[in-house]
Amino acid sequence: MTEDTGGHIAYVLGAACAQARRGAEVSIVTRAIDDPSLSPAYAAPVETVAPRCTIRRLVTGTRGYLCKDALEAELPALTEALLALLRDAPAIRPDVIHAHFADAAELAAAAERAFGIPWLYSSHSLARDKCASLGGGDPALERRLARERRAIAGAGAIVASSRDEAERQVPAYDAEAEGRVHRVNPGILGRGEGSAARARRWLAPFLRDATLPAILAVARPIRKKNLGALVEAYARTEGLRDRANLVIVAGLRNGLTGGCPEQDAVIADLFDRVDRHDLWGRVALPRRHDGADIADLYALAAEGGVFCNPALHEPFGLTLIEAAQAGAPLVATRNGGPVDILRSLGAGKLVDPESPEAIGRAIAEWLGDDLRPSRARAARAKAHALFDWDRWAERAERIAAPLVARTPVPARSGGTPRHLVACDIDGTLTGDHAAAARFADWAACRADDTMFAVATGRSLPEARRVLADWDLPQPDLFVTSCGTEIWRRSGAGRLTRDTGFAATLDWPRAQVAAALEAIEIEPQTAYEQRPWKLSYYGDETEAARVRAALAGMRGLRVVASHGRFIDVMPAAAGKAAAVSWVARRAGVAPEHCVVAGDSGNDADMLAAFPRAILPANALPDLDGFRGGYRGAAPFADGVLEGLARFGLAPATILPREVDHA
Repeated sequence: MTEDTGGHIAYVLGAACAQARRGAEVSIVTRAIDDPSLSPAYAAPVETVAPRCTIRRLVTGTRGYLCKDALEAELPALTEALLALLRDAPAIRPDVIHAHFADAAELAAAAERAFGIPWLYSSHSLARDKCASLGGGDPALERRLARERRAIAGAGAIVASSRDEAERQVPAYDAEAEGRVHRVNPGILGRGEGSAARARRWLAPFLRDATLPAILAVARPIRKKNLGALVEAYARTEGLRDRANLVIVAGLRNGLTGGCPEQDAVIADLFDRVDRHDLWGRVALPRRHDGADIADLYALAAEGGVFCNPALHEPFGLTLIEAAQAGAPLVATRNGGPVDILRSLGAGKLVDPESPEAIGRAIAEWLGDDLRPSRARAARAKAHALFDWDRWAERAERIAAPLVARTPVPARSGGTPRHLVACDIDGTLTGDHAAAARFADWAACRADDTMFAVATGRSLPEARRVLADWDLPQPDLFVTSCGTEIWRRSGAGRLTRDTGFAATLDWPRAQVAAALEAIEIEPQTAYEQRPWKLSYYGDETEAARVRAALAGMRGLRVVASHGRFIDVMPAAAGKAAAVSWVARRAGVAPEHCVVAGDSGNDADMLAAFPRAILPANALPDLDGFRGGYRGAAPFADGVLEGLARFGLAPATILPREVDHA
């Protein structure tokens, strides 16, 4: 390990080994390093990692270790070395390349030009936010941005880990790239069971009382990890230093100096803060560690302590999942991937990373929470269930398949469609796995003249992810973000925004945002704010306040749903408008459209078409709805009931106990 060893290394190894377990021959291509400070293994041209998984190292004229920021100058030589490897050894020429980081994407793009090999891209960490915070003007950073822009434009598909990356960061480079983005939860490389007792013995030389609980952080020593703010939080929060020790594992070092300039600066800053606050004996900053040490520290944090990630922005946060899987409570930055992780786990505290007071307060709350053990146990179970490399590999294989075949994923309907079936996803198609499987069977066997669409409040990447998680079929087209966007198939796994529909959605977005900021209604997270939709938290009472604040503006719609969400959009948008647009373009008459939904953001769509289906679990949002068909069965079975009633599914598709049609 070096100071550049981070979560991305664990990601590559976990992904590669999982793909190999599925029967693929996987080569991890990286740079050969011949450096006296590192093991000779890094200079070996070939190394076996696991059955069918091999590391192949590219040899160039520069053999020593290079910090990642110094790799740019080596890219031409690495590109030539990769092309020579693929040219001289056609037997190992891959079907597809997965490029990790934009530097690797430069090599992948060259391989595609030379040999026609398609490629996927995972950014892991994009520089646009960093560039914005610095105000630009850094030539090296500008060149990195250009490489990232080329990677996003050139990749056949983009595999992202977090919603922030998929829905905010990537589209900031290219708005249409979202049609090639797939969000897939990564897994975690198991470190084995750690020992808290062993961790205490290891830390004893640093601490006056190693029996105290531990506040733990594990991060590379770079400025954006914001470790200094954690020291400040520990020092400033009353009583914290008496209740717990602070343990910061900040990469590997031989001493206070001798590393990369940024590492040396961060380490010096940490030591200075510990010294100024007289924290020696309460803070441990170990110089060296290995994987077993980290497992032990996670076990220690699980015994009455807390794991904290205070990064200014965290692209994903694999260490949070590792800590959760060990049973440690979490405090994490509210910027980036941790938002998704903590929401998925249903536990943890998100904080403003620029507020040491907020960080310290969240840690203190965890330390004093009587329900802490049960909450940590529940989050631990979810962390093991949701983040799994084998599941990731299966999804990645599906994403790569149309690129390798170089054929578009065909729309299921053939010729001119006569019928259109448009369904909401959450609570309509999802909710019961057996019912979802029956709906998938219907979709696979439906008549060729029946077009299937989903109409969801989710973004495109999230709609794709949820359908995949529930083994539901990918539709002929997507109506997303509460009917403000339409995405159509356009190539091998690609979706393209319907620009014709978008052109109808003119609205004063900036003025709407300013008016709602003035009434201090809570906005949803940044990635929920779409080009033609602004989203907030609130019930129907709050929605009334929103309508009042916007009363002076014309051409707007305010939609309240699920008792806690409020969406504001152009009046010309909405699920009804989007489905009607799709039907007109496809030549499907309104009486041949069937729509299904369960909540308030489906109300306009359900009211617009005579053939509307509400499953039995429809929310109180729709209690006043009259018309359509109300299923006796919930979720997808209720939809199938309605389809049978309208002659688009056989009555026998439902098992006898739910056949109420």
